[in-house]
Amino acid sequence: MSETLQTTDVAASDADLLAQTAIAVREAGSALRERFGEVVRYQSREELMRALAANDDTALDILRPRLTRLRPDAGWVEDELDGGALPPGEWWVVDPAEGNVNHLHALPEWAVTATLVRENQPVLTAVHLPLTGETYTALTGAGAHLDGRPLHVSQTADLGLSIVATSQARPDEDEKVVRRVGSSITAMLFDALVVRAAVPATLHLLNVAAGRIDAFWQFAGARADLLPGALLVTEAGGRISDAEGRPWTPQSQSFLAAAPGVHAEAVSTLSR
Repeated sequence: MSETLQTTDVAASDADLLAQTAIAVREAGSALRERFGEVVRYQSREELMRALAANDDTALDILRPRLTRLRPDAGWVEDELDGGALPPGEWWVVDPAEGNVNHLHALPEWAVTATLVRENQPVLTAVHLPLTGETYTALTGAGAHLDGRPLHVSQTADLGLSIVATSQARPDEDEKVVRRVGSSITAMLFDALVVRAAVPATLHLLNVAAGRIDAFWQFAGARADLLPGALLVTEAGGRISDAEGRPWTPQSQSFLAAAPGVHAEAVSTLSR
């Protein structure tokens, strides 16, 4: 009896925590929206990096104190390019401006994300799209939602009828990984209906969770751009693995999220 009550209390606490996390990412998104609108051409990589950092800092000035108050003992990860396993305990994995380059180029595909990871498992996530006002949330065992409405992956069972997507993990990716990305896109162009290629990964994964596209894959990758979408897709009924169909972890060298009906076909295509 006491064990059941303890589990219920934790679930209730996490549900309240998710609600507060969603408020935090919406507030950070509002601050970034005020900085959005004009394309500025940068003359050097250094100028671009400073502009990216300024956006990150704008959102982090809101996110860090709010999330720290919610979980004072949790660790903090904000480098969107970090990968691999986290140390034991709770960690906030945050991307303050997911799709930051898009933001600076006045493109609409960007978001603010915050995910709580407990013992290397994502427990809850909130992803806010400031330009549409949409907030996607997921809580382990409680489903995935868009502004409170349940999300479900697609029922497509034929890769030849599927819209699929991929993304690059880093601007300066290893040549071997870049070539693998190129060959995988070629393979999908033969097998899928439509192939989309763009950044950031999280927005593609929102679409998988919502049933708008049927599969997403990426080689290499980082925690911040995959953990939020991985939890959303899983809670919406999708399948998560690496590109060979093995269980995915943040240490994996590839990632695949798909509707159950096309997962096996996608693995076969990516393994060619």
